[in-house]
Parts: sequence; C-alpha cells; structure tokens
Amino acid sequence: MKTRILYCLLLTTFSLSGVLAQEQPITKESFASINLNYPGLEKTNKLFSSGKYEEAAKELLVYYRNRKNVKLPDFNVGDEARFKGKDIGKANLEKADKALEHKFQPQKGYGFYDYGKDINWQFWPVKDNEVRWQLHRIYWWQPMGMAYRSSGDEKYAKEWIFQFRDWVKKNPLGLSADNDKYAWRPLEISERLASLPGTFNLFITSPNFTPAFLLEFINSYAQQTDHLIGNYATDGNHRLFEAQRALGAGCFFPEADHASTWRKSGATVLNIEIKKQIYPDGMQFELAPGYHNAMISIFIEGLRQAQKSGMDNEFPDSYKATIEKMILATINFSFPDYSFPMFGDAFLTEKTTMLKQYKNWATEFPDNQVIQYFASDKQTGEKPAYLSHALNTAGFYTFRNAWDDKATVMVLKASPPGEFHAQPDNGTFELWVKGRNFTPDAGSYVYSGDAAINKQRDWYRQTRVHSTLTLDNQNMVITKAQQNKWETGKNLDVLTYTNPSYTDLNHQRSALFIDQKYFIIIDRAIGKATGTLGTHFQLKEDSNPVFDTTKKAVYSTYADGNNLLIQNLNPDEVKLIEEEGKVSYQYQKELKRPAFVFEKPKTDTKTQQFISVVYPFDGNKAPEISIKANQGNDYEQGKINLTITIDGKKSEVEARLW
Repeated sequence: MKTRILYCLLLTTFSLSGVLAQEQPITKESFASINLNYPGLEKTNKLFSSGKYEEAAKELLVYYRNRKNVKLPDFNVGDEARFKGKDIGKANLEKADKALEHKFQPQKGYGFYDYGKDINWQFWPVKDNEVRWQLHRIYWWQPMGMAYRSSGDEKYAKEWIFQFRDWVKKNPLGLSADNDKYAWRPLEISERLASLPGTFNLFITSPNFTPAFLLEFINSYAQQTDHLIGNYATDGNHRLFEAQRALGAGCFFPEADHASTWRKSGATVLNIEIKKQIYPDGMQFELAPGYHNAMISIFIEGLRQAQKSGMDNEFPDSYKATIEKMILATINFSFPDYSFPMFGDAFLTEKTTMLKQYKNWATEFPDNQVIQYFASDKQTGEKPAYLSHALNTAGFYTFRNAWDDKATVMVLKASPPGEFHAQPDNGTFELWVKGRNFTPDAGSYVYSGDAAINKQRDWYRQTRVHSTLTLDNQNMVITKAQQNKWETGKNLDVLTYTNPSYTDLNHQRSALFIDQKYFIIIDRAIGKATGTLGTHFQLKEDSNPVFDTTKKAVYSTYADGNNLLIQNLNPDEVKLIEEEGKVSYQYQKELKRPAFVFEKPKTDTKTQQFISVVYPFDGNKAPEISIKANQGNDYEQGKINLTITIDGKKSEVEARLW
C-alpha cells in the first residue's frame, strides 16, 4: 500500500514538474490583459501593485477557482461532484483518449489522424478545407475536460495544458499567410472562444493548472478575441457566429481589460445583421434550413448573454420579435417528424436534436402557443391555425393537409439569389407523406477543398440532381424566382413562379395541390433558347421503383403500401430516362438512389411544357391516371380546365395560374 501511495505521489510530482518545465516567469506584463480594478480582484491588485507578481497570480487563480457568479449552460466551477464517475459517452471518451496519443478527428465526416508526437498543426491529411479549418477548432479539448471531470485522472489535464501551450507556440498570428488562413480565420477563432470557457472550467481545479498557465490562457484568449472583433466576416452566418462569441467572451471574462469592448462589438453586429440577414418572412438569407436554425440559437444566446451582463437595453423589442418569426418559419418548412428539407448545405437532423432546440427557443417565448406546441412534442400549446403557407420573400412554399404524422407535406423552393450555402435548384421540392420523405434533396456531401474535393461538392450542386427543369442538363445561371401566384383554398392550392433559369429561357412552374391529396406540376420553358429540356425527379434510396417507359411513369414499391407515383401526362412525345442518383444525409457519406428525367427537345422559339402528376397512393398497384383538356383550357393564358381521371373516377379541375 505504501509503495502504491509513493508511486502515485511520484507520478503527480513528475506530471506537475513536466508542466512547470514549460512555464515562463510571471512578470508585470503577464497581467496585461486583466483589469485589476474589477470587483473581486482587490487582493490580486494589491499584490500586483507591490510587485509580488507570483503571489498575485496565485491569488488570481484562487479567484477563478471560487468564481460562481459567471455561469455557463454546461460546465461550471463548483459542480465537479455532479460529473464525478459519470459516463461521458463512448464517442467523447474515444476523442479524449486518442488525443492523449495526438490522434485527432478534426471533422466528424472523417476518421482520426496521427498528428505526431511533436504535434504538426499544419498537417493536412485530406485536402478538404474543413479538415484543416476544424483542426483549429480543437473539438477534442472539451471531451478531454469531461474525461478529467469524470475520472479525476491528471493525465488529461497535463496533456490539455501541453496541447494548449503547443498550439499557442506553433500557431502565432502572422506565422504565415497560409497558417493564418486556417488557424486564425475568424470563424475558427470564434469556435475556440465558444468552447474554451467550458474547457477552462473543467480543468481549473487541476493541480497542473498553475497560476502561470492561467495568465498564459487569459492572454491568448484576449489576443484571439481582440483579433476577432477587428476581422469579422463581411456577411453571412459566419459574421453572426463570430459576433455572438465575441459578446460571449466578454461575458465569460468580464475581468478582461477589453471585456466591455468585446461585449459592445458583438451586440452591435448582431443588431445590425438581424435586420440585414433576416427576410420579412423570418427566413435567413442564405436559404439553408440548417444554418437558419443555427442562427436562431445564435441570436437567442446573444440576447441571453447580454441580459446576464446587464445589457438588456442593447437589444430592442424588434430583435426578439424577429427571432420569433424565424422560429415560426422553421415550423412552416418542417415535416411532422421535425425534419426539414436538405436544401443547400442542410443535412438530415434528428427529431431529438430539433426538440432540444425548440425547448431552448421556447423559454424565450412562453406566450407563443404554437412554439410551445412544438417544444412539447405536440403535447401542450396549439398547432398552427392554417395548413399550406408561404414564406414569400424567401420563396419557401409549403403545401400541407394536416400537422399530424399522417399528413401530406410538400416544401418547394423558388427563391431569390442565395449565398454560399444555396444551390442552383429553384423549383426543387421534398415530399413527405404519412411518415416517409419520398423525395429527399440530394444534400451537399462536402464543402470545399482542392480540385478533387470541389468536384465532389459540385456533383451535388448540379441543377439536374434536383427536382426541377434543365436545359441541356446545365446548371441554371441564376435563382431569382418571381412569384406569379400563391393561393390556398379548401380543395386547391396554387403556386406559380417564374425563374430566369438560362440565357433566353425562363422556367415557369405551377404546382397545384388538389383535394389535399396529390399534385399536378406544369413546367413551361419560355424563350428562344433551344436544346434538350428535362424535368428531373429523385426518390428515396430504398424506394425500389418500377420504371414504366410506355406510360412514362415511375412508382415506389414499399411493402407497407405507402407509395408514390410520378408520371408524365404530356400528349406529345416525351422520353423517360433513368439517371444517376445519390443522396448525402451526413457529411462525407453518400448513398445511391433512383433518379430519372422526362426529356423532350426544344427546337424553336415556341414555349414547351411538361405536365406531371405526383400522386401518393395506398397499396402496391399504381393508379391509372390520365388528363383531358376541356374547352377553355389555355396554358398560354394560365387558364386551367382539366378532367383528371384516376382509376376510372373523373374530377374537374379549374384554376387560374396567374
């Protein structure tokens, strides 16, 4: 037993001496980033003023180890016992343990890479920019802190302190333009500023966390925040992430000399950008649902941080009202299972994740019964009083016959120009019926990198892999849809928009939601351009469809009887052609899936059109569907008068398309 105790003492002493060996002397300049006049630092200031810098640093560490007035949502000083011995999860433990060996997983779409005993922070194992950018977000540091909290094993603290110092030493600002591009990109700085406070609290009680390291940490954190507020991204979601985290940095370290500047800078940018980036209908202008939801949380977190810091007057009532609109926009473009279309760079999001977000959002809007309805998993509150709904400015149109799990819901995108995360896909849609998303968007697969990586991304961005019209299978040159009509009714909802998709060719699409059951889609190619026209469709990877080239029809064959028919109803010659189809629900993961196109030539200036039916049906036998144009039907004038026959049963559809 005595031998075991002696061994542990020697191990701790060795561990601490290893940390101390890296430390720089504590001098007057070590306190440069601290406002020693901040309330609570009186003892520290007195020692500092007496030139007792080491004693002042020790007192400062005592202050932070006992600071209870600054709270984080997750890890705080004083709650160590709550995490002791608790399971941190297999994934977190793997990240923490592999980090001890310098095996890091920068981006979750890839595996772990060995960065060497002498860490090579410039190592770029796969030429995906996200791998190198996200290396400098150091996502594994917080799992190391969680492992330390759970186990009490000083190896995690010692290694984290080593890695922090190593990162600071090897990645100084200005090392090179290349390194600054990755290690000091403002978004990466903001990611570090967001996660380091929790990591700080997780390790602050460690004997390896010395007074000298405390000052090193604060000085580095301050340098990063100072650089961030002078170099925000010019626009987009990056600018919002960065501003909120600058505000957060000033809230977590109010003792920092520039804390008030950080807080004011972040709040100012958030107030300006919420007016610039959020459309009147509540949609964020990048038109990517996943990023839209992230921005809701960013705006709310900024508001909460300001409130905790006594900055309530920094945010007007209109700021919170805009956030409320954003949440309602999410509700409108979502399916009953809480998922939403993967338009742009959105990935598939689980219901548990969305419920957590709604619950977080709902605390700010206790009187909004619709938000409470979705936050409670539809147990309390009230569902929306309407069904089909348009986000008119953003161009997200939702056809809906109910809010429950048996609903039919189509979300169609016909939008103004988007930013980086948008795609050339106007007219595309996702269709959800009775718990199944039959036509998921392709997704994005990967973001950016070298030529090989960008080629992978470009495949998913192609217009032809979306459910819309193409000319010669080329990407549309612009997404700038003009709404011609949006009208909802008891038995008929109508959307018509026109997009100048190609030079000398406008694409006009009309979608009719008939009897709250099925859709007729009319696509018109208007202009003097010539070439091969195609209307493209894609199905879920497990739909196992039947392709009937004679009837120009494709239908799924799910054994549960919940199926979908897509059929071209043109009276003229149209070809049904199978295409390559893929879908990516997660970063760097893809699946093959059915895809097809209805094609015909356009040889002159005359308008050409496609008429398609998108028909959900029960059973394993696809219905027989035909249409007949009646007197008064005039597509050129936007007058619809059709007889639609479905398995021998006729119905009349009359509408004006604009």
